[in-house]
Amino acid sequence: MTPFSIADPLPEAGTTTLLEASAGTGKTWTIGALVTRYVAEGVVELGEMLVVTFGRAASQELRERVRAQLVEAERALAAVDEPDHPDHGRGAGASELLALLLDAEPAERAARRRRVRDALADFDAATIATTHQFCSLVLDSLGVAGDSDGQATLVENLDDLVAEVVDDLYLRAFAFAESPPSFTRAEAGQIARAVVADPQAHLEPADEPRDTPAGRKVSFARAVRAELEARKRRLGLLSYDDLLSQLADALGPDDSLARERMRARWQLVLVDEFQDTDPVQWQVLDRAFSGHATMVLIGDPKQAIYAFRGGDVVTYLQAAATARRHQTLATNWRSDAPLVGAVSRLLVGAELGDERIVVQPVEAHHQESRLSGAPQSAPLRLRMVSRETFGRGAGSTIAVGDARPHIATDLAHDVHNLLASGAAFDGKVLQPSDVAVICYRHADLAASQAALHAVGVPAVIAGGGSVFATPAADDWLRLLEGLEQPHRSPRVRAAALSPFLGFTALA
Repeated sequence: MTPFSIADPLPEAGTTTLLEASAGTGKTWTIGALVTRYVAEGVVELGEMLVVTFGRAASQELRERVRAQLVEAERALAAVDEPDHPDHGRGAGASELLALLLDAEPAERAARRRRVRDALADFDAATIATTHQFCSLVLDSLGVAGDSDGQATLVENLDDLVAEVVDDLYLRAFAFAESPPSFTRAEAGQIARAVVADPQAHLEPADEPRDTPAGRKVSFARAVRAELEARKRRLGLLSYDDLLSQLADALGPDDSLARERMRARWQLVLVDEFQDTDPVQWQVLDRAFSGHATMVLIGDPKQAIYAFRGGDVVTYLQAAATARRHQTLATNWRSDAPLVGAVSRLLVGAELGDERIVVQPVEAHHQESRLSGAPQSAPLRLRMVSRETFGRGAGSTIAVGDARPHIATDLAHDVHNLLASGAAFDGKVLQPSDVAVICYRHADLAASQAALHAVGVPAVIAGGGSVFATPAADDWLRLLEGLEQPHRSPRVRAAALSPFLGFTALA
């Protein structure tokens, strides 16, 4: 697979290009660079581009990065034509993108600067959105031509409504049955959550008789979907999955108005984090743009195998088969060469679940290690708990309950030794905030934090826990209970001792 360069010829109009990326290879930069180049060279105007990503925070970051690159390009194009500029008339010293934009006759450079400046002036009109924001935008523009209730309320989750549906259907099915229920209420909830979370999934075994346990579960799952849909219509509620399904349905007919409007508005479609695309999302993009707009899909196929985080390897491979050009982002801009090389020795060439998903080699931008003075110089270490540590002989096993505390303690001492050594990264002495510990379970994070505290290393846990389990939640509860029943002196005293009022037991 050939490496991608921003200086490569732009994709042909109406074709699909797939750029495979790994962590740290500059996916967001590449999207911003493509937007800047298309605008500066006058191929597509900013208002004719659709940039799609996943998650609101990601779309906001992407918007800021795209605008920053346009600003950088405008300043470079303005400065290079100043008579006293050191690179006057040349692109020396510039990045690959800027060098490409500056490599033109003065008249063309002026035209490029004007196009970029116009794009910045009209930047608010740029469509840089999440998939759901984009779907909502299209459905709103269709009006009565789309199957969407303009008065419906968009909700982030339907958990409460799903619970109501499960309770009602479970009682209807088993409350007066002569035989015991085929499955418990807890199992019913699990079935409902699964089918609601993946609405396009087929329910199997589809042909199983209803009087068998499996058939009864499938029947219950179908009933949940049907009843939930009916209640959403009646209550005027829409979920994010509803937006996708409605737009996919509107795009179904070959002569659909939605297709015409989307193709007329957007000539270039850039999709970030494409490995997270599900079947309906790809159906929307494929029906609307394949063969008509230029699409560039950027994603990491190695993450597409992670179904637990929303990846869909089948959809990724189906979409990849439609791409005329396959390239890879082959430079890691984040990690040092020794670490990239060590990871490559482990993984390059490995097929991850499919022969078409292969770990590709990656070069590092930072050729030397920026970590100096560390007790251990190896960029990648694998540490193993040995049987001898627990006095076990060959062939014996170590209980997980014994190994976990040992691992936490070993980790804490390893981090302490690193910080106490005076090691520096990129010339800056390492601080506890420079170290990250990643664990599979929240309980392991808590154990690691306690072990680090025991050796004098401050540590905090980022995310993962419930806000209701924090001391602040207890304080809020005491305050609210006191406000709810101010005539009860124990509650008032408890609220007074909270940080909100600041009294002490002696006051």
